Amino acid sequence: MTDSTVAGASDAPRDATSKITRAVVIGVGHYLPENVVENDAFTKTLDTSDEWIRTRSGIERRHFAAKDEYTSDLATKAAEAALANAGIDAESLDAIIVATSTPDFTFPSVGTMVQARIGALKAYAFDVQAVCAGFVYALANANALIVSGQARRILVIGAETFSRIMDWTDRGTCVLFGDGAGALILEGQPGTGGTEDRGILSTDLNADGRHRELLFVDGGVSTTGTAGYLRMQGNQVFRHAVEKLAQTAEAALTKAGLSASDVDWIVPHQANIRIIQGTARKLDLPMERVIVTVQDHGNTSAASIPLALSVGAAEGKLKQGDLIVTEAIGGGLAWGAIALRW
Repeated sequence: MTDSTVAGASDAPRDATSKITRAVVIGVGHYLPENVVENDAFTKTLDTSDEWIRTRSGIERRHFAAKDEYTSDLATKAAEAALANAGIDAESLDAIIVATSTPDFTFPSVGTMVQARIGALKAYAFDVQAVCAGFVYALANANALIVSGQARRILVIGAETFSRIMDWTDRGTCVLFGDGAGALILEGQPGTGGTEDRGILSTDLNADGRHRELLFVDGGVSTTGTAGYLRMQGNQVFRHAVEKLAQTAEAALTKAGLSASDVDWIVPHQANIRIIQGTARKLDLPMERVIVTVQDHGNTSAASIPLALSVGAAEGKLKQGDLIVTEAIGGGLAWGAIALRW
């Protein structure tokens, strides 16, 4: 298999006395639409049941955006929550990166729309599209910008309205996804180069476009001129997911000079409880050390990791100094992991 692997600048080996810049989390927030859809709602139109959905995915409910509520709206509210949590003004941001596969428009980017709404007029802004792995990719890009000195504070958002690309006759996909947004604020702070530094310690990004048919949307600007619907070969995606997520998590830890036994929390992409459990087993970590929100949110694609981080922080689970590994896989296939100290 041909993988393309990218490591953040902070991955470079250094002695214990060297000084480097780390991208440290200083704020976190999220937003979920008010419309909560329980599993039973699907039984009216599909041959399914609450038990069928729960046993196969772990999902109990999800949130759907209102008709006049768009990805940029969700992203903006998550951004405002993260700014409030950090206690900083939007004017202090140098950049905004939004991970999304469901933008409001073909262009402009959701990032520029958020920039205008929150008043971050000194920040440059752009979107990243790597489907469910989008937030990991966005974090890796933000880390590279910070450690290279091109930005000091970056707002990183994952936001999706996957309800807009669902085929409501396909029970294998439409019951799995939800809408939402989560955000982190990263700030460049001095580190020693050691494993005890706060901030992003390593990144590991991968892709293999030969598996495009396993998870894709059957529309687009250059093909059908429509948004299209999500299509997925669930069994094949599951097989790839457990293997690749464990491998990329281990790779990120190795780059950081750490191992799975050092991990305080896994914060995985919230796609399916069986994938989450399978990955934890491969890493030999108990589920008590895994942040799980899939039961309440469903699969929110690029929004799922920042949502889970925000919920974990709000519940008091994530504490300063905790070592966190977050990993995700999405259409492409694209996958990756981040090792960071909270």
